[in-house]
Amino acid sequence: MKKQRGKGLSFARRIYMPRTVGLGIGCICVSAALYPLNMPGWVWALMLFNGFVWPHLAYQIASRSLRPYQAERRNIICDSLWGGFWAASVQFNPIATVTILSMMTMNNVAAGGPKLFLQGALAQMSGVIIAWLLFGIAFTSTTTPIQVWACLPSLTLYPLAVGMVFYRLAFKLAEHKRALSALSRTDSLTGLLNHGAWKDLLHVTFQQCRQNQVTSVIALIDIDHFKVINDTYGHIIGDSVLRQLSIELRRNLREGDLAGRYGGDEFCVILPDMSLRQAWEVMERLRKLLNDYRHPQVPELRIRLSIGLATYQTAFTDAIAWLNDADKALYIAKNTGRNKISVTLPPPTGGSTTRISA
Repeated sequence: MKKQRGKGLSFARRIYMPRTVGLGIGCICVSAALYPLNMPGWVWALMLFNGFVWPHLAYQIASRSLRPYQAERRNIICDSLWGGFWAASVQFNPIATVTILSMMTMNNVAAGGPKLFLQGALAQMSGVIIAWLLFGIAFTSTTTPIQVWACLPSLTLYPLAVGMVFYRLAFKLAEHKRALSALSRTDSLTGLLNHGAWKDLLHVTFQQCRQNQVTSVIALIDIDHFKVINDTYGHIIGDSVLRQLSIELRRNLREGDLAGRYGGDEFCVILPDMSLRQAWEVMERLRKLLNDYRHPQVPELRIRLSIGLATYQTAFTDAIAWLNDADKALYIAKNTGRNKISVTLPPPTGGSTTRISA
């Protein structure tokens, strides 16, 4: 209910500015068409109310309603009724009528599509009938130059106001689309790339390495005995460990490096255009930083990392083969004492060998 009210208020705010501009300058158009007809004073007062009071009253009605969206749609129907009333009141003066009804139709279609257009058309007919009952049925086919000039502000400024509203709306939608796209590729806990997004970029990097013959490295990182940390200190502390590792990754990696959460307590990094030795130095620095980290709530907690590195090789048939090499290196690091870096090296005869660095 609260979310729907927020959307309704946003809708009412979007309508408020075009309505205020449109009805305000619309008074000029209607005044020029009414003047030759010698209308009574109350008609002029009603026109001023509709042009300068109703926009603000309508916004207050919508904003104070428990259902602002529905209230604002009713206000739009009332706008159409006013439009039909003034079109008939000026005896369907051609330029004034076209201006009034086209502006109303533009607003209805923009705000609610075909359904609101039809509802607005019925409301306009109701307004016409009310005016005919009050003033009689009359038509005029002549338009003076003054009436033409009086309608020009409505024909130029109102579409500009509507266009500005929809420009801002389109800009916000584009921002939301970008934000949703980022969320779909981001791990919610760590803020790093999620599994799928990282693997997509791995395939892209693999193709770039193949085409440009550049040296790049994959690093797979595993937090040693992470289950024990969760079981001993709780999942909140475990989550803080994951976040701390992600923070240190962002601090120690270059802007173009790609870090992601591969799953659970396993992280992955693509280090484009970097030698194996440089990658080892980066990961060793990361390993020592986490070794030295002390959790403020649990100072006895120790974080140890096992890391597997694999450099790109021309012998790889695809990105998965490259990832498998890093996975093998990580497996060896975890099964030879943990808290160390294991590196796969391409031997001259092909295949791969593994070097372990404590």
